[in-house]
Amino acid sequence: MRYARISVEGRAVWGRVGESDIELLSESPIDGEPNVIGAVPRSTAVWLPPVVPLVFYAVGMNYPRHIAHAGARTPDRPEVGYRANNALTGHGSPIVKPADVEGRFEAEPELVAVIGRRLRHATYEEARTSVFGWTIGNDVSARTWQHQDRSFWRSKNSDTFKPMGPWIETDVDALAQRTTLRVNGEVRAHFPTGDMVFDPFDHLVEMTRHLTVHPGDVLWMGAESTCRIAPGDTVDVEISGIGVLSNPVHLEGT
Repeated sequence: MRYARISVEGRAVWGRVGESDIELLSESPIDGEPNVIGAVPRSTAVWLPPVVPLVFYAVGMNYPRHIAHAGARTPDRPEVGYRANNALTGHGSPIVKPADVEGRFEAEPELVAVIGRRLRHATYEEARTSVFGWTIGNDVSARTWQHQDRSFWRSKNSDTFKPMGPWIETDVDALAQRTTLRVNGEVRAHFPTGDMVFDPFDHLVEMTRHLTVHPGDVLWMGAESTCRIAPGDTVDVEISGIGVLSNPVHLEGT
């Protein structure tokens, strides 16, 4: 099943995505069994981030090739960082490059786990069954800011730097898929989605030793490689079995 959030007459509404229509739902499917309250043609949808998380978790350096390219040490245990909800934007919406960004401006294609129930001190099996579904993320970074600042506060968290969507897929073996990043239709990265040092469930087990995760939280799983993007580009992140997240790149103020 595919679930999305779309804008209907200026308000966010959950929907169940079909081949041609989107059934509008009375509430979040993460929270229960919603009623169908209408439908709109899929072709007219204005896509929002498929969930606005209570907490936005992100994994870094989780693919061997990325670790080797960066000259980093392979992690010996799962660790996570945090991102900001203001950075989220939906499928089809622009990634806005700030006018004062210089140097490398890059995209990273990522699998995203959407948590479906409260977890604390989870076993691996509890973590595995806690995932409501999977969506796609594009981790946009301004590398000069990343190296200048003491934290990632603007290099990874500026408005529009975290496209996510277009929907949540609940019926897929996400770790058996392939991830592809295209810029203007040209393949820039292609790798097995599940070729991770630690999988999502490893991370959830480690995380919930110390903190509680809640329904609607998201966990971005890192990428094997990155590529440069620029205003005028269109960036597509495809994960087989889930879908395609596509966003144009604009320059701020244009």
